[in-house]
Order: sequence, then structure tokens, then C-alpha cells
Amino acid sequence: MGRITTRRPILKLTLGEGATRRADTLAVEEPLEIRVAGSPLAVTMRTPGHDVELAAGFLVSEGIIARTADFHSAIHCGGPGTGGQENTYNVLDIGLAHGVALPDPDAARRFYTTSSCGVCGKASIDAVRTVSQHPIGDEDVRVGAGQIAALPDRLRAEQAAFDKTGGLHAAALFDADSGELLVLREDVGRHNAVDKVVGWALLNDRLPLRRQVLQVSGRASFELVQKAAMAGIPLLSAVSAPSSLAAELADESGVTLVGFVRGRSMNIYTHAHRVRIDDAAALGASEHSAEGASHAR
Repeated sequence: MGRITTRRPILKLTLGEGATRRADTLAVEEPLEIRVAGSPLAVTMRTPGHDVELAAGFLVSEGIIARTADFHSAIHCGGPGTGGQENTYNVLDIGLAHGVALPDPDAARRFYTTSSCGVCGKASIDAVRTVSQHPIGDEDVRVGAGQIAALPDRLRAEQAAFDKTGGLHAAALFDADSGELLVLREDVGRHNAVDKVVGWALLNDRLPLRRQVLQVSGRASFELVQKAAMAGIPLLSAVSAPSSLAAELADESGVTLVGFVRGRSMNIYTHAHRVRIDDAAALGASEHSAEGASHAR
């Protein structure tokens, strides 16, 4: 339970130097079946750990719950073929609060999700345009470009499991006003890492995330924008590229989408008014001044 990494014997080959046998550290990937009131809802491939957060965030992303009061309980239970006796910690049954509607059995996502895709079972792209109970609208939060530029390095510095395996995505929430790192989660699936972060917020009664920035370690895909919008996150920053559909959804839902955040540069794709560019200009001017003074000496 909560096993993030495992060791495996390998043959290490280096051209010109030969081969050696050694042990390598791998990120664990196992299935998690999410049930609601005993009924299977979805299966996702994930890195074990923070499973309750993962399930809670998933339910927020699907529009099944929207606030802490909607969530009642979570229990790991035996998997199929075990007679319900053996607890593999790969089946999690979620209990909803009294009065919260259960997922429609005909519409429930009974599908298999790979670690690289969070919406692979959807019949159509329209089906994932869930209406958020936390609309972003005209959130007045503004974040300095310099602050955003620093987030990837701050994220990377906290990725303990990535240091061991090189195979985990990460997502983190930063306070837009203070810059404080609130929570960081790692997983083999980028969508799972975001679900764990959103689930943490739900379980700690922090939804909606009105004045937070979501930083992710890879690209900004459609499902990540969807999850940010469902949690009321006004700004999503990614190290790599967004997809066209991600940019389209961000524009429609009011999310500020920033991609290719690398070093001193970034691309702002939607709702650029939330990014303060004056501090970036001031930084550039001060650096040029410093360079000029150095040359003058």
C-alpha cells in the first residue's frame, strides 16, 4: 500500500565500455478501481499512494461532487476474484453524503484508462465538457511573470520520487498571492497527479481554488484544463506545450493557460490579463542595465 517505487535487475549497457548487471529503480504502476456506493465507476492506472485524494479529485473532475460536504467515506476493499476477502488496496469504494446523487449507471465511465490519457473512454469530446460548479468567470487574481517562470524549478526541486525513477509526472498548487507551495503530488499519469492535488483540496475544504496556480511537469492536455476548470483554478502553467483543444477549452472556461514555461520565457495562450508582464519587463531592463554597467567597467 502506497508503494511508489520498486527495484528491478537490469543489464546496463554503455557503448564502448561494455555491460554490467545492476538494480534499477522503477515507478510503480498498478490499477485502481474506483467504486461509488459499491458500484464500479472507473479503472485508472496509477502510482499507489494518496488513493483517496485521487478518487476524490476524479469525482470532482467528473462533476459528481463539488465540495467537501459531498464526500462521506472511502474504504479499500477486496478485488474481483478474491471473494471480497483479500485487500489488494487496488479497489477503493467511495461513499457520498446523504442527498448527493449517485452517478447514472447508464452514463458512468466504465472504462480502462492508460497512464497517459484521462478521457480515453469518452464517447465524444462533448461528453467531457462537464459544467463546473465553480465557474471561474472574472477572477481578479494576477500573478507576476517572474513568479510563473520560477514554478517549474520549484516543482522539480520537490519531486523526490522522480529523482529515483525519472518516470513520474508532478502537479502542484501554489498560492497566487504569497507564492507558497501548498501541495505537490507525483504519479505515472499526469491526470492522476492533478486529481490527487484537487482531491487534497476537496478533503481539506479548499474548493474552489480561486487564488491558486496549478503547475504541471509536462504538457497541458485537454483533460488537465478540464480538471482545473472543474476545481475553479484560474491559472494553469505547464512546462511543455498545450494541445489545440486544451487552449480552446481554457478560452471557453476562463482559465489562463500558460505553456512552454522554460527559463525566462513562456507562451500565454488564453486570458493573458492574469499575468503581470510589468515585472518581466522590469527584470529585463534591470538585466540589460547591469550588462551595460559591466561593459562600461
